[in-house]
Amino acid sequence: MALALNKIIISGANANSTGAYFLTKTFSVPNTTSVVITAGTYLISATTNVNVEIQTASTGNTWATMYANGTGGMVISDGTNVRLTGTQAGAKTVTALTVNPSTNATGQFNT
Repeated sequence: MALALNKIIISGANANSTGAYFLTKTFSVPNTTSVVITAGTYLISATTNVNVEIQTASTGNTWATMYANGTGGMVISDGTNVRLTGTQAGAKTVTALTVNPSTNATGQFNT
């Protein structure tokens, strides 16, 4: 999770450059199954017949809808507790934007 948030976001960037929110990531959701979102910070586009769900219990398998079918938004995933779930048969592709990580910020206290 920390790896997704240690980037400097450049305001007004209009191209896929370091620090811009233009790196596209796609997630394939086959039929009515679920796919866990890899760790990171994303802007998820609205996708028909796909819910974004979050794990709501520390034990068991309890999931709640965070963004309903056809709704997008900001998602921060730890790589385990956030998933995409198809609500109808048929493969779906969800498009997300994330920070271009090509250059890490350097500094005295970065490791």
